[in-house]
This record gives sequence, C-alpha cells and structure tokens, in this order.
Amino acid sequence: MEEVISIQWFPGHMTRTKRQLAASLKLVDCVAEIIDARIPFSSRNPDLRKLINNKPRIVLMNKCDIADKTQNQKWIAVYKNAGITALPVDCKTGKGLNAFMPAVRTVLADKIKAWEAKGMKGKTIKVMVVGIPNVGKSSFINKMVKQSKAKVEDRPGVTRGNQWFTIGKGFELLDTPGVLWPKFEDKIVGEKLAFTGAVRDQVLDTEGLVARLLLLLRDSYPDAIKTRYKLDVDISELQGYEMLELIGRKRGMLISGGEIDTLRAAETVLDEFRGGILGKITLDRTEDYGAFRI
Repeated sequence: MEEVISIQWFPGHMTRTKRQLAASLKLVDCVAEIIDARIPFSSRNPDLRKLINNKPRIVLMNKCDIADKTQNQKWIAVYKNAGITALPVDCKTGKGLNAFMPAVRTVLADKIKAWEAKGMKGKTIKVMVVGIPNVGKSSFINKMVKQSKAKVEDRPGVTRGNQWFTIGKGFELLDTPGVLWPKFEDKIVGEKLAFTGAVRDQVLDTEGLVARLLLLLRDSYPDAIKTRYKLDVDISELQGYEMLELIGRKRGMLISGGEIDTLRAAETVLDEFRGGILGKITLDRTEDYGAFRI
C-alpha cells in the first residue's frame, strides 16, 4: 500500500487570523461553521472548536449534493446527538440555505426571549461565518447576499479582514478569513484536505496524491472507479498507482513510446472527484469517527 503523503502547510497569517476570530467572537450571538460534507471530520479545524468555546453554533455541511446521502444523514445525527444543528446545503446553488436563518433563530430562541423581555424586540442577530479556506464560505456569503440584496460594511473598530453583511431585517453576517492548522498532526487529514482542494495543488505530488485517493475509493466506492473508467478487472488487490496506470491506458493517455501519461490521468481523476463526476462520495465516514469531539 502506498505510504501516506506528508502534506504540510505553514501560512504565516494564520496566527493573526486566529487572534482576529477570538476578538470578533464577542461581537456576535452565534457562529455558523461551514464544513465540506465529503470530509465532515477532516474539514473541521480543531482550533476553531477551542476558539468558539460555548458560543451557540450551527454547522453547514456544504457540497451535500456530491457527498454520500446516507453519510450526510448519519453526520447530521452525530451533530444532533451533540446538541448542534447541522444543515445539508449547497452554497453554490443555494440548496438548503432557506433553512439557515430560521435555524439560527431556533438556536437563539432563549436569547431572543431574553432580549424581548428587556424591551429589545427585533434586536439584530449577528452571526460569524467561519471555516477553513476553500470550504465554501465565499459561496455562502455571495448566495445570501444575492438572496436578500445585502448591504456590505467595513465598520470602524472591527479587525481588518472581517466584513459585515446585512442580509435581511434584523440579521447580519460577519465574514472572516479561512483558518487552517499550523500543521497537520494527522497526515490522512492533510491528504483529504488536498483531495478536496483545501491545500494549494502547487505544493502537491499529484500522482502520489491520486494514488492514495484511488486506494480509499477502492475500499469504499469501488463501483465508482470501475464504472467511470470502464475497468473490467478485479481492482480489490490493486495498488493506487496500478489503478492510475489502468485509467490512463483506458483513456488513451499515452506519450511517446507508448508510456502512460500518469500525471494527466491523475489530474483527470482529481478534477472528476472534486466535480462530483465520480459519484456521491464521502471520505470521512461516521463509523470511523464516532468518538471525535464536536
């Protein structure tokens, strides 16, 4: 079996961004954390959990349409058991986003009642949007903006890099920069982030990465590979690179001398996985992460 690829990421601005988030939390009533439904565990920065602490939270499982529907429901149940509302959404199409503001009001029901008891009926609800880079925060904000013709504000006193959006009567969103880990302690988590595009492709060994992806798919979604690439052989014992060569040959990706262009094949598999062309796939399965901390 191919070795796990070591993927590290040391963005210098991340420490500063974490400080910004911590300072901004006192300005909001609730946190909306956006994760990738294909990797519900791996796309959650554990540092965010510590930063958010006891602040009310809603989880938006983005890209639900290209994730395994059965796993979507299982993950929603995991969050529900932990007392957290999780919504399956697609931030590009807007699917599921109509449930967002009602869900926030439900989560904040006690706080809203307390406001009303103090004569503050209709007080603006402020929600911070958080998530790792490329998980869909911008798509979420853009969709909410277009739906409600939002007003955008750069307010004095708010840390540079954050932006406020008014997205309806009595409702505001605070957009924040994406936060990744200083480094990935779990190399498999780093790989899964790379599979989905959360780590810049320029820092990756694409062929090695896709060989690892094919191994995961071989074990969890073998029919997705066999059907898409018309592989008429038993792949259960094949290694990732062997499958990559088979795919390249099937697609006629040859270079001089009849050698297989495995880089081109790898780029194709990666693009088709990310685009949902391989099927509805979830790489983080609840049965493997049942005990993780929400």
